[in-house]
Amino acid sequence: MEYTIIDAHSHLWLRQDTEVDGLPIRTLSGGKSLFMGEVRQMLPPFMTDGRNTAEVFLSNMDYAQVSAAVVTQEYIDGIQNYYLMDVQTRYPDRFLVCGLCEFRRPGFLTQAKELIRKGFKAIKIPANRLALSTGRVPLNGDEMMAMFHLMEEHRLILSIDMLEGDTQVEELRDVITECPDLKIAIGHFGMVTFPGWTEQIKLARYSNVFIESGGITWLFNDEFYPFKGAVRAIREAAGLVGMEKLMWGSDYPRTITAITYRMSYDFVVKSNELSDEEKSLFLGGNAKAFYGFGALPVLPYIKNMSE
Repeated sequence: MEYTIIDAHSHLWLRQDTEVDGLPIRTLSGGKSLFMGEVRQMLPPFMTDGRNTAEVFLSNMDYAQVSAAVVTQEYIDGIQNYYLMDVQTRYPDRFLVCGLCEFRRPGFLTQAKELIRKGFKAIKIPANRLALSTGRVPLNGDEMMAMFHLMEEHRLILSIDMLEGDTQVEELRDVITECPDLKIAIGHFGMVTFPGWTEQIKLARYSNVFIESGGITWLFNDEFYPFKGAVRAIREAAGLVGMEKLMWGSDYPRTITAITYRMSYDFVVKSNELSDEEKSLFLGGNAKAFYGFGALPVLPYIKNMSE
């Protein structure tokens, strides 16, 4: 069976040059980065210039038959709003991009208003980065709630990665009940390999909340391909909220330092624990409706030279 495949969690950047928790993150050569005190393989080694561009991603998407992708953001990559709006303008049928504010300091509501003015359709909160040395930034604080109401009014989508476990669950529940028409995508599959992950998943019992699996192959990296534990987790989450609330995401490009881009979803395709209908919903059907993608390209399978 052929599936329409949409990646609900990916990243793009031109260069990493930032700090998180006072520690530097800098692009090096050969796909490596200085990452908070150590050198890490941030990109596949053939991406020698450290540029994680839309064009390279599109080549991967076409090869893997991924029709469209949602580009989120993370502080470890630096704020990429300027580049991502350019990507959205040049490839409107393939990408939906998320804007990012500096939520670690007051004043981000003004930034959010500017993102809305510029035409962003979604805003990302790396809430897992909001536990600061000066105290945690609450999701239900006054400035956050004012932003969420503004997003709801302008029909923007909230993409959010949360701290592991249930630390921020009640705060986000306050947002959900206060803004019932704000569409919310919770990332990293609720930080599935940590205790309390199902509490994040259960938030998708609200009609406006969905779950995406960006980073699930990273979280199950110790067991590696074919990620049977990840499939069991998808099955468990579907039992809690329904398969119609779950979406596939890759966390490209970091995850393809260990596996190929196609491998980040074909463990689902090849699993016998999910039906064809469930795979179709998870791999693209749910994301197409949730994010509002229109007509998508039909991407033929291209044989490898080794076949």
